[in-house]
Amino acid sequence: MPQIVLNHVTKKFGKSIAVDNLDLVIGDGDFVTLLGPSGCGKTTTLRMIAGLETPTEGEIYIDDRLVFSSEKGIDIAPDKRDVGFLFQNYALWPHMTVYQNIAFGLENLKWSKDKIRERVRALLSTLKIQPYEKRYPSELSGGQQQRVAIARTLATGPKVLLLDEPLSNLDAKLRTEMRAELKRLHMETDSTFVYVTHDQLEAMTLSTKTCLMKEGLLQQYEAPMRVYSDPSNIFVADFVGSPTINFIEATGNNVNLDEIKLEARGLRLLFTPVSGSVTLRRDHPVIVGARPENVRVNGDGGLPGKIYSTLPSGMETIVKVQHDSQLLTSVVFGSVDYPIDGDVTVDFAGDKCILFDKETGEKLATGTIRIV
Repeated sequence: MPQIVLNHVTKKFGKSIAVDNLDLVIGDGDFVTLLGPSGCGKTTTLRMIAGLETPTEGEIYIDDRLVFSSEKGIDIAPDKRDVGFLFQNYALWPHMTVYQNIAFGLENLKWSKDKIRERVRALLSTLKIQPYEKRYPSELSGGQQQRVAIARTLATGPKVLLLDEPLSNLDAKLRTEMRAELKRLHMETDSTFVYVTHDQLEAMTLSTKTCLMKEGLLQQYEAPMRVYSDPSNIFVADFVGSPTINFIEATGNNVNLDEIKLEARGLRLLFTPVSGSVTLRRDHPVIVGARPENVRVNGDGGLPGKIYSTLPSGMETIVKVQHDSQLLTSVVFGSVDYPIDGDVTVDFAGDKCILFDKETGEKLATGTIRIV
């Protein structure tokens, strides 16, 4: 399976910069998600890898082959890059059956009828759509159409499969099912998948690596659980995670080499980095980030607060607690609920709380928070 390398890739549309000096290495057999809000450059990046969009600057390699170079004047056509592209709307031929849609690319490559039949039936089996081979796209559900589109894309054996928000047209239940199917398909085909999404839950559950972008700039490129637990800046911490992370604005002062005293709207906290030390200037503006699972309701010796809202879902309950002017979100596991305006206490648990520099937005340290 191939490696994809982007070196200093930039794409400009007039004066607007869609992708800004992007360096990215997608390893053999990886499932990489390009994640970010609308307009961050993720689809443009995917289209540049496919050859559907021409970079303004930089180089792109697929399987050690230079497919684009602005400096050397190289721009290999999309059909010569050995990539498969799965569009958001599936783009199935409406006048062709499922079998004919999957076989179409193989017929263009002049495969023999026996080889086409063998390949198509293997894909029908892999994607569990054998009963539908004689149906037309209009006779299929959204999930079935998506499987046909994947089978057609895989038919010619591309080294790389590029997917542009392929689940966005499906309902919530089917989207969950298809995530599981895609993850299994990736393992069974051992292909390299590059997947565009704005849904951070898809990125978390599907990918081996997540490339998070903002306004054309790469923010973090690591395994999804690493991005979640150790975000490089405030944007990453805020974008990844549902419910979203709690942010507490504070001023920080070093107590000693390994403790920082925080003052936050009358709230006094002590932050202890897990490793290393942080040196702050006097009354340094900082932001503390605490994931909902690190905020504990009715903990020992916690802060007094009132229940602002609860969202029970059976397996867990999302609880918002008001303490003075601070609203904290917690996740309580199990079938529990709390009365609105009921009295509770909250405190902080675990060593995954994060200290950010308010001015730069960059992470300073990860550690524990204690109420003092």
